[in-house]
Amino acid sequence: MATSDVSANMTRNGPGAAAVLAAGIGCFTLGVISVVADKVPALARGLTFYRPTGPLSGVSTVAVIVWLGMWAFLQYRWEQRIVNLRWTNGIAFVLLVCGLLLTIPPIGDLL
Repeated sequence: MATSDVSANMTRNGPGAAAVLAAGIGCFTLGVISVVADKVPALARGLTFYRPTGPLSGVSTVAVIVWLGMWAFLQYRWEQRIVNLRWTNGIAFVLLVCGLLLTIPPIGDLL
C-alpha cells in the first residue's frame, strides 16, 4: 500500500489537535503570568482591569486572549493536516500540569 493510500484513508485531525494544544498553551500562560504579576508590581498594576479583583482580571483576560489566538493560529496552520496526537496530547498535558502547578501559591513563591 502506497503512502498516499494510507494518508487518504486517515481522517484529518489537525483542528482537534489545535484545540487541545491551544488549551495547554493557555493554561501555561495563565500560570506564568500569575507568577510574574505577583513578582513585578508594575505588571500587576497594568493587569488590573477591574479594581475589586486586582491583577487577576488582567491575568485571566490575557490568558484567554493567548488561548484563542493560539487556537486560531494552529487551526489555520493544521486545518488540512494529520497530526500525531500522541505528541500533541503529551505536550498539552505537560503544559496543563505546569500551568496548574504555577497557580499554587507555595510553588509560585519558590520561583
